Amino acid sequence: MNNKLKNVEHEEIFKFVDLVEQKDGQIVSKTLAQNKAVSVTVFAFSKGEEISTHESDGDALVNVIEGRGKFTIDGKEYILNAGESIVMPARKPHAVYGEENFKFILTVIF
Repeated sequence: MNNKLKNVEHEEIFKFVDLVEQKDGQIVSKTLAQNKAVSVTVFAFSKGEEISTHESDGDALVNVIEGRGKFTIDGKEYILNAGESIVMPARKPHAVYGEENFKFILTVIF
């Protein structure tokens, strides 16, 4: 069978927050889908870790599932807590910083 979603058990209940483990001093990610139309990745950031400013060709939907992180979009900072979401528009510079240990789901639509 050629599943469209990978790295997650099919027909089993799971929690996104359990898909990636927090590791001190690291950013951990697990890709669930990647193709020309969409990318879905779960991230775990250690406090103080960051992805520097960059751009994407797709709109990026962020869903924070644990902790608190800072997202900078086109120079404006947003602090998101568990249960909060934001869209980082395509072709706008953005960055991510771990205000504390935190996890999020990133869905990019191309």
